[in-house]
Parts: sequence; C-alpha cells; structure tokens
Amino acid sequence: MGVVAVLVAGLLLAGRDPAAPARPAAAPAPEPVAAAPTTSPPAALITLAFAGDVHFAGRVRSRLDDTATTFGEAATALRAADLTMVNLETAITERGAEEPKTFTFRAPATAFSALRAAGVDVATMANNHAADFGPAGLADTLAATGRFPVVGIGATARQAYAPYYATVRGHRVALLAASQIRDHTLAAFSATDTGAGIASAYDDRLVAAVRAARGRAEVVIVYLHWGVEGQGCPSGEQRALAARLAGAGADAVIGTHAHQLQGAGYLGRTFVAYGLGNYLWWRNAAYSDDTGVLRLTLRGRQVVRSALAPARIDGRGVPVPATGATAERIARKWAGLVGCTGLTTEPG
Repeated sequence: MGVVAVLVAGLLLAGRDPAAPARPAAAPAPEPVAAAPTTSPPAALITLAFAGDVHFAGRVRSRLDDTATTFGEAATALRAADLTMVNLETAITERGAEEPKTFTFRAPATAFSALRAAGVDVATMANNHAADFGPAGLADTLAATGRFPVVGIGATARQAYAPYYATVRGHRVALLAASQIRDHTLAAFSATDTGAGIASAYDDRLVAAVRAARGRAEVVIVYLHWGVEGQGCPSGEQRALAARLAGAGADAVIGTHAHQLQGAGYLGRTFVAYGLGNYLWWRNAAYSDDTGVLRLTLRGRQVVRSALAPARIDGRGVPVPATGATAERIARKWAGLVGCTGLTTEPG
C-alpha cells in the first residue's frame, strides 16, 4: 500500500563526569566513573488516527441495526492507533423539527455504540449538522453525549470549547474542535456563555482554549470543520486559521467538510491536514469517494511520521481499505495535494 511518510528521529546525548581527583602518589588514579544519566529517556512514540465525515442517514442508516459491524471492514484501520477520532456530522435525536436547511441529518444514540465498536475513541460534533433538529434535537444530542467522548459542542461555550484529555502511553493529549463553516448552524447555534451550541472558529475562545491546553497537555490537536465543498485546495480562511492555531501552540490541525481530500504537511513544526473528506457516507457521490484514515506518529510534541491508509467508499457507504492500483492512485493523489497548501513536507 502506498503511503506518505515523514520520519524524524530524536538523538539522545549522554554526558560523562571528569575523572575523580588522584589518590596519593603511592596509589594509581582510578578510571573515570560514568555519572548517572542527567537526561530523561526518549518520549514514547504514540499513534493518533483521524478520519473524516461520518453520517448515519440514507444508505448507511440500516447499518445501525448491528452496531458491532456498522463500519464493516473500515474498523481495522480505525482500531490500529492508540487513539482514534472522527467527525460525527449529525444530530443525535429522534425528536425536534428540521431547521431551514437543504440537508438535515439525525441518528439514534446507538450511533455512539457503533463508533465505540469500530475503535473510535472520541468524536467532534463542531460541524454544520449537529443542530439540524433545533433546540429539542440539540438537547437530546447533549444528553446523549454522556455515553461517548465528544468535543466541539456543549450546553455552554465553556463546555463547547473545552478539550477532551486522554493519557496515551503516559503522555497527556488534548483534543479540541470548532467549525469555520458560515451557515445557519453557526449563526443560530454557536455556543455562548449561557446558551448551548457548537464551538465557532471565529470566536477568540478557540485560540484561548488552545493556549490553555498547551499548558496542561503534552500534545494539542485541533479538529476543524472548514473549507469549500468540492475544492481540493485550502481556502485563504483555512490557511489563516491554521497559522493562528499553530502560533497558539497546536501540534497538529486536522480538518474536514469539503467532501474532498485536501493536502497535508508542516506549517513550521505544526502538522496540518486540511481535509480528510467523507468517510462513512450516506449517499452515492463518486467524486468524493476517495478517503482514508490518517495516522500520525508523535514523539513528544512532534509529528515524526504521517501516513494515509487509503480507502474507497463503496455502494454501502462503507470506506473499504484500498489495495493495489486503487491504493497507489489515492496515495499519489494525497501526496500531490500538498502543492497548493503552502505547507512543507518536513517540519521547519
């Protein structure tokens, strides 16, 4: 399987004390004695995996009848990392009225059981469909999140911008999320000091939350809903926000929404993946069926390797791991997308 990989190895230097003072002339001086190490051992390598948009509508809805197999063959790649995150792009409710939008999505709370069974550890709900069924649907969604770790949504802004903290191989990881899609959801359901909703990427609270997390976790990741649908290159707004978040201390910035893969690379020492595209997808859309699971390997704060495990969404809506020529084609496509991102292939 073709992959895009970047590997940076750390070099540990060990010191040696000077020789001890010589004994009286009658006795030979002892050999120098090595001092106890004064540096910590290398940080453990940890792996974090990310996939794109997940729905449980249309052709995928019936897959919730058996939550143990909802993701089918895709579960293997999702389970392969120490921690896995996706974008859950639906309200979790069976009540409420549709908001005035072209597309609205909802799913029962068993959606969280399906995520857990597939190996997903946390989901972002900071997107343009989390409040598709109004205040009643949003209330149900928030009540259901007690069943599964979710970021980017809350009963107040304090909750919506709060990170999810996880300890991975002894390292504390902070995961945050926000939406940069200017639509009805962001206008009507952005979280406030006293009101429920999603985290907005236009609110200064996002950058403040990243800075705060920087002081409390070794690794800080931000997952964003952003970009222009159908475009493989990031917009100016995406690039500007990525720079702000990198400056605030984010070690990686991951995104989705465009229904297309977008390029990935380094902005200084921050790894940025602008778009992971669709993943478990509700309707046929051949132009956006190339997808995959992005696996990041970190040593300490630094992403030292990135690899996309290519997949292709089939007629069931399942992202089946790609093989042979299909895998090579998607891998070449992913590698080439960095050309319009302004990112580099190695950390700066």
